[in-house]
Amino acid sequence: MRVRDVLKGKEIQSVITISPTALVSDLVALMSSHNVGAVLVSTDGVALDGIVSERDVVRRITETSKVVTREVAAIMTTDLHVCEPDEDVTDLMKLMTEQRIRHVPVLDNGKVIGVISIGDVVKSRISELEFERDQLDAYVQQA
Repeated sequence: MRVRDVLKGKEIQSVITISPTALVSDLVALMSSHNVGAVLVSTDGVALDGIVSERDVVRRITETSKVVTREVAAIMTTDLHVCEPDEDVTDLMKLMTEQRIRHVPVLDNGKVIGVISIGDVVKSRISELEFERDQLDAYVQQA
């Protein structure tokens, strides 16, 4: 299975972005309204400047309770791990496990086309295993 297959299976196909100059309070509201755990940071909605997750917000709250009045740029992650649509999902799972990350932007020719979460990967893997089980059941029933 390829990353592109996981993207096709997602309920929400749109890419949610926020400006690096937006306030963290706006970020939290955006994450809540879209029910997502991470948002891509982009100045122009096309180029990828960073990613910011619930984990980034929580870590900064321990530093200062005024984190919600700061700009997203102050808390975003800029050391990004990305993948491409033709990558094997097994490689993506390995990357997510080794780097302890839950969200990976998907780039096609340098353009952001989606975000894969660990939940997306698990859901697709379960579907794949259920399909294989059903195929084996059908084979056994024929024999």
